Amino acid sequence: MSKPATQPHDVYAIDRWGRDLFSVLENGDLGLKNPMRVDAAPVSLPDIMSDLEERGIHAPLVLRVSPFLEHGIRHINASFAQAIAQVGYNGVYRGVFPIKVNQQAQVIDRIVQFGRQYSYGLEAGSKAELVIALAHRLARDALIVCNGVKDAEFISLALLSRKLGFNTVVVLESPKELETVLTVAAELGQEPLLGVRVKLTNQIGGAWSESSGDRSTFGMHTDQLVAVIDRLKEAGMLHCLKLQHSHLGSQIPDVNDVRRATREACRYFIELTREGVELTHLDLGGGLGVDYTGEKNASENSINYSVAEYATNIVETVAYELDGAGLDHPVLVTESGRAVVATSSMLIFNVLEATLYDGQTSPDAAPDDHHLVGDLIAVQDYLKPARVQECLNDAAYYRNELRALFRRGFIDLRQMARAEQIYLSLMSKIKRLAESGTDFGDQLEKLTDIYHCNFSLFQSLPDVWAIDQLHPVVPLQQLNVVPDRRAVLADITCDSDGKVDRFILDDGVSPSLPVHSLSDATHYYIGVFYVGAYQETLGDLHNLFGDTNVATIELRDDGDFDLLHEQEGDTIAEVLSYVEYDPRDCVDAFRQMVDQATSEKRLKAADRKALMTAYRGSISGYTYYE
Repeated sequence: MSKPATQPHDVYAIDRWGRDLFSVLENGDLGLKNPMRVDAAPVSLPDIMSDLEERGIHAPLVLRVSPFLEHGIRHINASFAQAIAQVGYNGVYRGVFPIKVNQQAQVIDRIVQFGRQYSYGLEAGSKAELVIALAHRLARDALIVCNGVKDAEFISLALLSRKLGFNTVVVLESPKELETVLTVAAELGQEPLLGVRVKLTNQIGGAWSESSGDRSTFGMHTDQLVAVIDRLKEAGMLHCLKLQHSHLGSQIPDVNDVRRATREACRYFIELTREGVELTHLDLGGGLGVDYTGEKNASENSINYSVAEYATNIVETVAYELDGAGLDHPVLVTESGRAVVATSSMLIFNVLEATLYDGQTSPDAAPDDHHLVGDLIAVQDYLKPARVQECLNDAAYYRNELRALFRRGFIDLRQMARAEQIYLSLMSKIKRLAESGTDFGDQLEKLTDIYHCNFSLFQSLPDVWAIDQLHPVVPLQQLNVVPDRRAVLADITCDSDGKVDRFILDDGVSPSLPVHSLSDATHYYIGVFYVGAYQETLGDLHNLFGDTNVATIELRDDGDFDLLHEQEGDTIAEVLSYVEYDPRDCVDAFRQMVDQATSEKRLKAADRKALMTAYRGSISGYTYYE
């Protein structure tokens, strides 16, 4: 079990990972704090859910908190501005948001809105993302950075957009891509604004180490870089190359890797300048991490630095290196997506029911009991703290023997049910003994409950399933009450992988979550936090569970909220269309079977109506439990 805590909610380490965005209210509700107005009253998350339910916006849902997103954009821009002022850097910062991190329209619209005062731009890694970027009125100095593999159509749109005043940079990924750019530019009579992606040799640590270093997917080695420079000189277009792109890595855990990679990027910048390239922008790509656990250390789900430290390391390093080479300071660009948007969204779902692995009552011995049932009952007679391990061993042995007898037909169903009830009662007593100590015990983890929850792991938390990403997970209510149970969270997909069984607690990562006993009278809501990056984009249609409902809210000073936008989750009809079904064809096929059954008198006319109403209702309904 977790170490003793001052308050019941301390077990969830909210103060450690919450970054002053969350607080526990006196009534035990988890509250949202407005980082843009620090004096505003926190807003109760359970109250928000109750209000949304009354409006017909049901769980599961993704809740987007507009001030959290605004704060993310302000924080990174303010951090670079402060570092530039402190260092005496003679350039500016022009960040861009990578659209791939969260492509949802409401998110991108607000990023553009909040980022306009900072000339904050967008990064597009595909034609579709470029189309999104060009549909927004960006600030005059904002950039659109085009990365990834680009065909002639992609390049053509990027070049033509410059006629509208967009600062659209085509980042060259290979010498071959340059030839396509030169051909399109000649056909259109439009000079390109070019960048070149340089592959760094420095490799970061952490889960995303392969996004950096010699074997990273994108970018050019030095020989390719020289070939591009020579080809641009030959074409008389070297002056078009203005930006060097050097991706530092992704979710960098150690700030010293930031400094080392930035220094190497500066070496390339200096050498390119000596080759006659008139570079004005240095793009250091992504890498700014999120401290999901709040541990502030260099690990896969944490980082050992702040946003301000990240900015200072970059600004100081670039200034020092370029001053040493006698070069002007370039415009600094980063493509920080995760750190900007991750905190702004949370997944909230209700618990539907629980499978409990203990019992409060135990049947008395009966004359016709098998002797092993009596042996199992007798374990409770010597159950005391000093003999817990012995009792666990004995209870497991007797139950396993009884199960073997049942499989061979020597005891009946009711005898087996009695044995299971006795065993679960024993486990309840053993759990209580363990909880009075300091260690929950690895052997007892297999006795944790399963809380069945109204969500799809594969749709809403794909990184949890695919790469063991950790997100803070917390009940939204009763945080002033000591949790009396431990559970893993199972989703409603028909898949044994559809569960969350790693949780961030005050004493580290645990295979079970402290939870409260369920009540039939009220909803028990659980929130998964920091899901704004990638989770909405990467979700799949396992069991044809579609996108959840989405609500975007503004936090008011009086402890209430305003609903800014609602997006209804996918209907069954919509997800059927994603997998090549026409919902109308499904209705027609079902109707034909119903009509045939009615004609053959196997179905009454009234039943026909009920069946068709039920089928049509389902096909137009929410894919989740209602």
